Amino acid sequence: MLDLRQCALGIEFGSTRIKAVLVDGSHAPVAQGDFTWENQLKDGVWTYPLEAVHTGLQHAYAALAADVQAKYGQPLTTVGCIGISAMMHGYLAFDGAGRLLVPFRTWRNTMTGPAAAELTEALGFNIPQRWSIAHFYQALLNEEGHLGELAFFTTLAGYVHWRLTGQKVLGVGDASGMFPIDSATGGYDAEMLKTCSRLIAGHGFGRELAELLPAVLPAGADAGVLTVEGARLLDPTGTLQPGVPFCPPEGDAGTGMVAPRTGNVSAGTSIFAMVVLEKPLSKVYPEIDMVTTPSGEAVAMVHCNNCTSDLNAWVSLLAESAALCGVEVDKGTLFTKLFNASLRGAPDCGGVTPVNYFSGESVTHFDAGLPLLLRRPDADFTLANFMRANIYSAFATLAMGLEILKNEDVAVDTLLGHGGLFKTPGVAQRYLAAAAGAPVTCMETAGEGGPYGMALLAAYRLHRAEGETLADYLKTRVFAGARSTTVTPDAADVAGFASFLREYERALKAEQAVV
Repeated sequence: MLDLRQCALGIEFGSTRIKAVLVDGSHAPVAQGDFTWENQLKDGVWTYPLEAVHTGLQHAYAALAADVQAKYGQPLTTVGCIGISAMMHGYLAFDGAGRLLVPFRTWRNTMTGPAAAELTEALGFNIPQRWSIAHFYQALLNEEGHLGELAFFTTLAGYVHWRLTGQKVLGVGDASGMFPIDSATGGYDAEMLKTCSRLIAGHGFGRELAELLPAVLPAGADAGVLTVEGARLLDPTGTLQPGVPFCPPEGDAGTGMVAPRTGNVSAGTSIFAMVVLEKPLSKVYPEIDMVTTPSGEAVAMVHCNNCTSDLNAWVSLLAESAALCGVEVDKGTLFTKLFNASLRGAPDCGGVTPVNYFSGESVTHFDAGLPLLLRRPDADFTLANFMRANIYSAFATLAMGLEILKNEDVAVDTLLGHGGLFKTPGVAQRYLAAAAGAPVTCMETAGEGGPYGMALLAAYRLHRAEGETLADYLKTRVFAGARSTTVTPDAADVAGFASFLREYERALKAEQAVV
């Protein structure tokens, strides 16, 4: 049987799945559950209804509890600590009674251009369109009626944590996607708050910005406990008991990101690379977000809205083709076979160039997207080249953003890859090493990186010793014994990806014309 009070639970709200992972006292995953969901484009806004947030949370948790019961023969009555993570950024606005004022505006929306540009200029700091402050300020520019009732706004992780604990807080990593953080103080940048408050007052808004934002907490801090109402929301069966401690809620980007010259890449519906900096960048780049690790260190983040959506659509089409021939194939098995087949493709993909844009893309300055597949008349249009090109395209825009960091002499000793794209060992990992020009490490838990990473932050809150930093905890207690593989860049792959990227950049001219 499990010692449940030594276990830590991480729950992550990703773009296509809500995932829950339970780890034991040795940080090994012992149970998991998930729930599939999808965003909606409603009245021009990418959103998820709060009912889907609640339902998905309950289903993912119920699947986890059933997994514990099946494997260990015991009900999931408690755990040692819980952590919530979710897709970063976006805008969830509430009145004083906790009523949602406008539909949840997710990271995927690219409708805050004027606000982002004005704030970036005023603050001397890049404010991307996805950030919560950009959504709020755009609402001011639009003179939206809900602002008269606004009492509080937060991210998705902050919302779920609030409903489960009653605490309006955020981990510093997720908070850094709401408003700029001062790494020296660990809180919102005080001077930028003053500047932004003056701008807001100029539009007739009478509240102080600091009053509207959640409190900021570092990794390992006490972030409240599961309330009676929260326990009922998470587990309507009543099996889970209230009183479970929580760690600060975080974004889905920076778990495990603590040491300078290291980075991570999370690849799913979106893709982002985060690199811990040794020194500030020389200037503001609209393509680079400045955020923080869960413990507050400065991070340069390359965030791309588009990654696997187009790839997933092609794999579904191939599965449908197989079904026409009477072959019902498991989707996971098909992904593995197709990924491995891509290794037989040409390093430059033989003249096949997909553009994987389902939505706008800030790194390349697109306000909207439309997937394209281009190939030269003399292209070697094989399944291997087709699959390799689609996986390359998932990394292409990221590589453009990373080039900016290379020009800033930002050194990267190693990248940690996690997310669904890395489930097939040695394929996407190899291509990312070529795209980034750096070694890429994947742990056995790479496929479920987000919820597992959040479980580690919950474990840190539960097990850390007095004065033990997150960096030390991860290095000595977690990663030292973790099973992992590291792939270094292959010269032929590096040259092939560079050739593919030149074709991809040319293809963006066609994308621009179509959009």
